[in-house]
Amino acid sequence: MPSFAANLTMLFTEVPFTERFARAADAGFRGVEYLFPYAWPAAELKARLDEHGLTQVLFNLPPGDWDAGERGIACLPDRVEEFRAGVATAIEYARVLDCPRLNCLAGLKPVDLDEDLAWQTLVSNVSWAAARLEEAGLTLCLEAINSRVDMPGFVLDTSGKVLALIEEVDGDNVRLQYDLYHMQIMEGDLIRSMECLLPWIGHIQFADNPGRHEPGTGEINFSNVFAAIDRMGYQGWVSAEYRPSAATADSLQWFEGKR
Repeated sequence: MPSFAANLTMLFTEVPFTERFARAADAGFRGVEYLFPYAWPAAELKARLDEHGLTQVLFNLPPGDWDAGERGIACLPDRVEEFRAGVATAIEYARVLDCPRLNCLAGLKPVDLDEDLAWQTLVSNVSWAAARLEEAGLTLCLEAINSRVDMPGFVLDTSGKVLALIEEVDGDNVRLQYDLYHMQIMEGDLIRSMECLLPWIGHIQFADNPGRHEPGTGEINFSNVFAAIDRMGYQGWVSAEYRPSAATADSLQWFEGKR
């Protein structure tokens, strides 16, 4: 059975963020992730992890101004120094939290930015980040996010684009972050897709589609998908990154028998 983690940005939002660690542990999760840790001291988050016997499995590099709609700055040629400073901050947090992998959000391409320049900036920044993370013993993940529903204009919106970037970067510690929700929207054929991409997959996330809610609310057959993940020998974490359709506790039927 896959090892399941809870995304604390989306789950257990009935309580303040620092109280969600306890809720996740009580529900039977042994790993957690969230979008960003930077609003809290790393030592405080580490204390929460240790108190509840949880593993920090992933978080994202700083994304720019998230509240203003930015979704990563790795493709922006005028933000390179900011990107590099963010990588350094993320590594500091990862060391304190014992987190082995970080995700890089590629960002939205401004309409007036040349596509080739955006891509070359992305390659350069990811190469630089991968080298810094490798020095720290960390894995860098790259996520394909759908551009049809959630993030129009996102630079990496297919698994093929992520693999092309991984090939250009050519870093031993660079992996694909495979999100079942985004890939169902953009590509479908999830089980065969994961089987083909398995050598590059470093982390898996999920939500049902449409709605981005818990398994059982949409079209994805999660019983078959989870069984396939187990069968193909994937050894990493599988993170619940969905918006509960009601209270989080009432959305965990899919987790029965998997704790």
